[in-house]
Amino acid sequence: MDIIELERWKPSEANPHKLEYAGQPVAQEVFEELKHRLEGMGYLPDEYFLLDDHWKDGREIPKDADIFCTTDYGASEGVYLDVYLKWYEEGKPITRSFITGKTLGENGNDLDRMFLTASAITKAFHGDHATHARYMKIGGVEEDTGGSVVHLSQQEQKVIIEALVEQRERQEQAMGQTEQLLRRMTGSITEYVNTVGMRPLRMSDFDKAVLAIQDGELEAFKKYAARIPYQQEETLLVEAAGRPGAVGRKMTELLMRDRCNIDYAAYCNACKRAIDINDPEKVLSMMVRAQASVPQLEPSFFGEMASYAHSDHRFIAKEIIKRCGEEQIAAAPSFLLEQFAMDKDFRTLSALVEKGISGGGSSARTLHMLTYEGRDSWIAEELLEKRMWVDANDYSALHACVQNDAVEVCRLLLDGGMDFDQYRQWAQTRPCAGHEETLQALADHWSEMQAEVEQAPAQENGGMTLG
Repeated sequence: MDIIELERWKPSEANPHKLEYAGQPVAQEVFEELKHRLEGMGYLPDEYFLLDDHWKDGREIPKDADIFCTTDYGASEGVYLDVYLKWYEEGKPITRSFITGKTLGENGNDLDRMFLTASAITKAFHGDHATHARYMKIGGVEEDTGGSVVHLSQQEQKVIIEALVEQRERQEQAMGQTEQLLRRMTGSITEYVNTVGMRPLRMSDFDKAVLAIQDGELEAFKKYAARIPYQQEETLLVEAAGRPGAVGRKMTELLMRDRCNIDYAAYCNACKRAIDINDPEKVLSMMVRAQASVPQLEPSFFGEMASYAHSDHRFIAKEIIKRCGEEQIAAAPSFLLEQFAMDKDFRTLSALVEKGISGGGSSARTLHMLTYEGRDSWIAEELLEKRMWVDANDYSALHACVQNDAVEVCRLLLDGGMDFDQYRQWAQTRPCAGHEETLQALADHWSEMQAEVEQAPAQENGGMTLG
């Protein structure tokens, strides 16, 4: 498997046989690729493996940066793995935390295992400088911390590899652990299959294509994906969409090329997998292709994907919303307003309102969050001044603002078409004690509105009368 590059290179237009610098990779993409590889080898720390917040939201790896790891017991519990980036700016060295991992166990075996993870990370970026990985864990199951770490000669590795390949075919339940061991010892199962042949070739083309996705072997993927039955292409698309990095994007693009009849549910799953690995480039590409690729595309699709992305990948959610048209946002789930109201994200809320989102059943909760204790009432006021996105008959929305004593917001709701008399009738069975001043202010405003309405016809019918 190729090393993970901390710089991007592409074939030169002047001389395709030479590479030229093409910029820096996004830190999140580098993290997802590394996480994918560690998980495939069974080396992912069991409690967490997290990217430092500094590197999120599209931040790029600094130019000429290098990577290194430290491993040690925690101050109170567990074993910690810290991954750092180091680079120079104006001749001065800068070191910054990149990733932190932690394992639940804290004995010697856990420490040894975390050192193996650190070794795997170093090899992922700097290369193995050998044909195979030198270490593996044997005995027990993944949760068992009593296993032993041993060094194997190349001949011993060959014996175990052949046994594991046969086991993978015969024992479906042990397939996950078998694949992890194979990757630790061979680097790439796909490459081993292509080199050795024989028994592994009894695997189906679909299985080989899936392994090629996991191993990041693009040429092997092209070969096997072209052979799989039509009915399995959508399942393979979901797998490819969840593969991080440029190779995952290329695999996804190959499967979507010239396709115009992808199942809606499968496409949604594929998009969610791309969101899960935090690949905004792939997600946005799939958004662009959606209408041409999925004949039964639901109008709410784009909003639903933005809502799904919001929980852990707000940057992607915002990018989806930014690129959506009015028709797509108008069909989006109203829950999007709640999600961004929790963040107090005025810019995104404004975009949603301006593009026509409906408050629906989320109006009351959205206004409650924005007007609670009055700290963000200005956001609610600005949004209602842009457009009346709250249903005029949704008295629960007005009630939420009354309970928060957000008088100006309440006035805007009345100006937008809510009937205060109907609200008072609706509110008779709802608690509203302690907000008498707010209700009186609204009653006065309502009276002024009614007076203006009564005066308007008189002015229209008035004027000079000739005798």
